[in-house]
Amino acid sequence: MSSSPQPAALPPLTGGKLALGTVAVALATFMNVLDSSIANVAVPTIAGNLGVSVDEGTWVITLFAAANAISIPLTGWLTQRVGQVKLFVASILLFVLSSWLCGMATSLPMLLAARILQGAVAGPLTPLSQSLLLSSYPKEKSSTALSLWAMTATVGPIAGPALGGWITDSYSWTWIFYINIPVGLFAAGVTWALYRHRETPSRKLPIDKIGLGALIVWVGALQIMLDKGKDLDWFNSSVIITLTIVAVVGFAFFVIWEFTEKSPIVDVKLFSQRNFAGGTIAISVAYGVFFANLVILPQWMQEYLGYRSVDAGFVTAPLGVFAVVLAPFMGKFMAKLDLRVLATLAFLGFAGVFFLRSNYTTGVDTYTLVLPTLLQGIPTAFFFVPLTAIILSGLPPEKIPAAAGLSNFVRVFVGAVGTSLAGTGWNNRTILHHSQLMEQASVNNPTFVDSMHGVQTLLHASPDKALAFFEASANTQAAMLGLNDIFWLSAVIFIMIIPLIWLTKPSKSGAAQAAAAGGH
Repeated sequence: MSSSPQPAALPPLTGGKLALGTVAVALATFMNVLDSSIANVAVPTIAGNLGVSVDEGTWVITLFAAANAISIPLTGWLTQRVGQVKLFVASILLFVLSSWLCGMATSLPMLLAARILQGAVAGPLTPLSQSLLLSSYPKEKSSTALSLWAMTATVGPIAGPALGGWITDSYSWTWIFYINIPVGLFAAGVTWALYRHRETPSRKLPIDKIGLGALIVWVGALQIMLDKGKDLDWFNSSVIITLTIVAVVGFAFFVIWEFTEKSPIVDVKLFSQRNFAGGTIAISVAYGVFFANLVILPQWMQEYLGYRSVDAGFVTAPLGVFAVVLAPFMGKFMAKLDLRVLATLAFLGFAGVFFLRSNYTTGVDTYTLVLPTLLQGIPTAFFFVPLTAIILSGLPPEKIPAAAGLSNFVRVFVGAVGTSLAGTGWNNRTILHHSQLMEQASVNNPTFVDSMHGVQTLLHASPDKALAFFEASANTQAAMLGLNDIFWLSAVIFIMIIPLIWLTKPSKSGAAQAAAAGGH
């Protein structure tokens, strides 16, 4: 993160130290990204135990992501202030502390406060894990290092639902947070032992307080607006209108201020770089759709199909099979193929998977649920690394840390926004489909009357009970149709953002050099 040449003078790690260092850094990354999704399948349980609605419970996910997004751009400044090794280890230890606070929470406000702290201290973990891992390998092995990093970053969100479901059903939801404690302590201890002599130099730097304040204001206002919009009936609410105005004005002020500030907290001028702009927008939108679907799919299975948390988690777990198997080969693929081709194939693969899911019915079996999830692992493997290399290619070495931080910020934030939008969109489409289905519930509709008679005869039920059965069936069917709409739109979005990839001009060698520069 520091532009000092000192880290480049340090030799790469070798043998057992390299293996142990890779494991420790990867575990810290895994712990961070795991917590971005591990609560997904546990939200209904957490909400029930804390006496709140599921909609309120989803704040456990979105506030973590928003706090994480805000803190990521601070990584560059903090690294130069305290050194990357000290910052990385301190972030892990604070993450452990906040995880313990999450597990100890006895109310939703307490849990949300702990999750905000957890997301904030996790900000430096992703950029610095890349930097430390890349600095441990020879420059010619930078693609291998980046692939190993991507494998842990990819497996985390995939393993999260399965692990979260198993822990929630077998023990208690609090253990989805307590599990971070031994993992974090191990990662911090090993990292400090191996890397403390490879510290980057530190120096006092001014912090862009106005830029930071503006960032917190507009991101916070936008996130709350997205989360509460559904409950407050969107723009029929003065609160939502006020939050929208604050978010828009705050964002405009933030961009103008950062563009003119001598020491900006976020280097917005990076978006003038063609590869950075196209690659960052593409990976962020794709991640937003990808992550949002990881949230709503298990939620639907639990609420409408009767799946337990652990079962919903295991249905999503096969996504990791191909992602893990193919990730180690990414270095070879990247050396032989145009990075834009790999990214395009990934997006086409995602589109195909979501088109498959858009044909789900209320009678869907487990195999039909698992197959698209298994196939989704293939584009997932081709997702992160090529787009990350495209984003970093063509940039001078001194710009790499800022570029990595900013692209991670946009990606994580869009992931939080995507989750909110997907949840709201699903709810709105469900209401629409429910209304359309209930229009058939009329005594003037012969088909409806005949079906009601059939239900009464079959279930030996009264007319009122038969009508209640129809209502319940309509709710389930409406939710399914609404979710199919989200799947279909997700597929369309992946097709629509492919041109962004081809607006870039990546260079294989340039990408590798840029990736290597990010760690030195």
